[in-house]
Amino acid sequence: MTTFKERPTGSPDPGGSHSPHSPHSPSVTDAAARAEATGKYTLAEVLEILAGGHLPLRFTAYDGSSAGPADAPLGIELKNPRGTTYLATSRGDLGLGRAYIAGDLEIHGVHPGDPYDLLRALADDLVFKLPSPRVLAQIVRSIGVEHLRPIAPPPQEAPPRWRRVAEGLRHSKSRDAEAIHHHYDVSNTFYEWVLGPSMTYTCACYPTLDASLDEAQENKYRLVFEKLRLKSGDRLLDVGCGWGGMVRYAARRGVKATGVTLSEEQTTWAQRAIADEGLADLAEVRFGDYRDIRESGFDAVSSIGLLEHIGVRNYSSYFRFLQSRLRPGGLLLNHCITRPENTHTPSTRGFIDRYVFPDGELTGSGRIITEAQDAGLEVLHEENLRQHYALTLRDWCANLVEHWDEAVAEVGLPTAKVWGLYMAGSRLAFEVGGIQLHQVLATRPDPRAGVGEGLPLRPWWTA
Repeated sequence: MTTFKERPTGSPDPGGSHSPHSPHSPSVTDAAARAEATGKYTLAEVLEILAGGHLPLRFTAYDGSSAGPADAPLGIELKNPRGTTYLATSRGDLGLGRAYIAGDLEIHGVHPGDPYDLLRALADDLVFKLPSPRVLAQIVRSIGVEHLRPIAPPPQEAPPRWRRVAEGLRHSKSRDAEAIHHHYDVSNTFYEWVLGPSMTYTCACYPTLDASLDEAQENKYRLVFEKLRLKSGDRLLDVGCGWGGMVRYAARRGVKATGVTLSEEQTTWAQRAIADEGLADLAEVRFGDYRDIRESGFDAVSSIGLLEHIGVRNYSSYFRFLQSRLRPGGLLLNHCITRPENTHTPSTRGFIDRYVFPDGELTGSGRIITEAQDAGLEVLHEENLRQHYALTLRDWCANLVEHWDEAVAEVGLPTAKVWGLYMAGSRLAFEVGGIQLHQVLATRPDPRAGVGEGLPLRPWWTA
């Protein structure tokens, strides 16, 4: 989640010397003059300097200072010195996240369940510029050295990656289980409010722009079902099955479906839903690691939102394992969040790693397709559902806003704020293309199948 841009020292300012972005705009020049007279900048003046004199919202601080348009519809309030410490000792969105979750930073003009408009303003209009060494030294003196010493983060934060070794090596079974527990075992009741009746925590597929969230999730399962060419009597393995949405969708159509999840709460909810729908003869959800599945010969494997938790270094073994569970000619559908390129380090950092998806890793669809092919799978089709995920997150945030009071009572205000912030920030990232969502369809080749005996010559599903 990115909430601001940064311009390095010496970079050209797009607005010129008279632009509100200029480091020499009147407000910044006035701040420098006052600092010369008093020996200190106020907190608002520090922010004005770092933002080049241009703030897209109203900023107020506990020292009585303020900056930005007085009539701005959006605002941020720094409430106490601890918030200053979080901002000064953490890079990027992690400091903002810590101060906000701890209650040291308040937002105005948006609902905490959906702070999208505020994040959008920050991403579009706030450009941080590193000041000169002399001004930077004055800023440090103004803030105070005591605020440059790191302090304990809010208790909702996961430890840094180097400290998680106590839970096992990254992407070992024990550490993966702990990471899944951190995110998915929040509260089934909380998820019911956010996700709605579908209890589906993956990207929906909207048949029209005005379709409801539930219609879009049903349409997503329909799309996966059709891509996998499932029919009554087939066997489906769904790895990382969540609350069993795909398992139950397939079972209702006569497919013998087995799901597996590392979340105990998801398992409990899914097993109850299977029983309530009378699907126990066809549907099963197991608590455990997908790598412990012993059966093979499945007609199809679906993996919807699991690969983000696997670790890029494990893609090879992941695809080899799933291929080994398929019969020759069987189909695999992999649905996951991706980056728009394949070159950057895959590990997530900052707020998302500490508060949302510990150990999560993203890479580009090109890397995913390469690993699938190298594992012996034949890739048949891929598509990007990026825009659909932005719409999905919009609707999840709307659900959280609608059930805000109940959600806070269920999981606590800090955790509810984490969810509003992360979902709104993710929506923004999907809208601008910073992250994407790709479905990759592949098959385990069947050398015995001739032309016309295997798959159709063209895609056989509807969009």
